[in-house]
Amino acid sequence: MPIEKISIDRFLELGKKFPVLDVRSPGEYTHAHIPGAYNIPLFTDEERKMVGTTYKQQSREAAIKIGLDYFGPRMRPIVESVESLVGPLFPAPGSKQVLIHCWRGGMRSAGVAWLLDLYGYKVCTLTGGYKSYRNWIIETFSFPFIFNILGGYTGSGKTHVLNELQRKGAAVIDLEKLARHKGSAFGNIGMPRQPTQEMFENLLSHELRAQIKSNVDTPAVMTGPIWLEDESQRIGQINLPHTLWNTMQRSPMLFLDIPFEERLKYIVQEYGELDKEKMANAIVRIKKRLGPLEIKTALQMLGEGDIESCFRILLKYYDKSYNKALGNREQSKSLLTNLNCTTVDAALNTDKINLKEVSIY
Repeated sequence: MPIEKISIDRFLELGKKFPVLDVRSPGEYTHAHIPGAYNIPLFTDEERKMVGTTYKQQSREAAIKIGLDYFGPRMRPIVESVESLVGPLFPAPGSKQVLIHCWRGGMRSAGVAWLLDLYGYKVCTLTGGYKSYRNWIIETFSFPFIFNILGGYTGSGKTHVLNELQRKGAAVIDLEKLARHKGSAFGNIGMPRQPTQEMFENLLSHELRAQIKSNVDTPAVMTGPIWLEDESQRIGQINLPHTLWNTMQRSPMLFLDIPFEERLKYIVQEYGELDKEKMANAIVRIKKRLGPLEIKTALQMLGEGDIESCFRILLKYYDKSYNKALGNREQSKSLLTNLNCTTVDAALNTDKINLKEVSIY
């Protein structure tokens, strides 16, 4: 059965039914990969480096010979790894099909494809490899998406409102969940390690493209507005893609206007039980922006266990920073709709959004 080379769109469509095998090295895969792909490395990281160095310094033929030395003993383990994967996870009839890619769609994917084709699998490889996939990812961020931005000062419970909107049928993308960071100086405490920038972009692109409907007869169309939380361009160590960020800045915003004291109570409940040492380290990281007196007082209050007084200082700082960022948005007044809320209650505030007749579908 001939090995078929297919485009990225076809590759990802088939990837919903059949296993995607990433034959790059473990380090390449760990850095970033196609979501849902399985790593069946042809070479270790060191072996890959050796083959690449030989290719550059000697010749293609010399690199292939070294690669074959590594590949030979690994043929049976590769076949058995794929068998153990395809059998339990893809047991449906006709599922003895695999999709393979390496970095550029070159020798690594060709070698593993030949082996699995020889063993009886139907094999498709990705034209251009992972590099073509990355081009597909980056292209996404220039699409003309329609966004509704949910704004509000720190402690407004915006993420919970987004969850309520999604439960009611709205299209929502939780940027902080994808970035594994809550956005503030305390945003990484109690959270798993953030993905790499590249992996975040991969995940975000798939979420965005899930909101596009297309078929053979009609061009791709957006399903409707997508709700996003108002974020700074940087979420922890992750940067939102610049083109996407610009689109967000030009999008209409619904601002949850909640009294300071209500937000303070919410923040104390949300963060009050966090590790005090980690909280202190987070406060120190923003000392240049907060100021020496405020830093000293906030740390003193934290050390004495007066979490409310500590957060009162920090919340004033974040409100000031947010107002400055809000003023920098393009056409901020014409794009801003204020929603007066009395408390931090996600269900209640979501109902108010509906009463405001903001389109959520």
